[in-house]
Amino acid sequence: MTDATAEEAEAPKKSGKKGMIIAVILAVAGAGAGYYVTSSGLLPLGGKAMPEKAADKGKDMPAKALPAVGFVDLPAVIVSVNAGDSRHLKFHAQLEVNADYVADVEKMQPRIMDVLNNYLRAVELRDLEDSMALVRIRGHLLRRIGIVVGEGRVRDVLVMEFVLN
Repeated sequence: MTDATAEEAEAPKKSGKKGMIIAVILAVAGAGAGYYVTSSGLLPLGGKAMPEKAADKGKDMPAKALPAVGFVDLPAVIVSVNAGDSRHLKFHAQLEVNADYVADVEKMQPRIMDVLNNYLRAVELRDLEDSMALVRIRGHLLRRIGIVVGEGRVRDVLVMEFVLN
């Protein structure tokens, strides 16, 4: 009996070379399959946004109709900026209006210009030098104009000219 236990104790331990080789082969195969799937467009992660077949389907579909809108041009406004020197802001905008309300918004143009002048005169120079100043000004004007003409009539304020001298 002692010989049997001695033989079991002396049995060489298995090395992990076989398992390591299988793991490397599976990793290379998985990487190749992943590259193929993304580069062929089966997954929208590679360089192609969509397969060519899907792009061809879009050609047969009619384009959606544009919304019924009109534009109301506002006169350019030049206001002095609250600064130590004599700096001026030239601001010109158009209003994107739902088509049914163009006449109503044009009728309220004097009030809109009043709101525009009052707001722009209150803006300080440091507010205008910010990179997000134009986005913030558009939002404030849209909200104020919406109060003057009524909600749902003006869709957006389009800035045509914004010059600080």
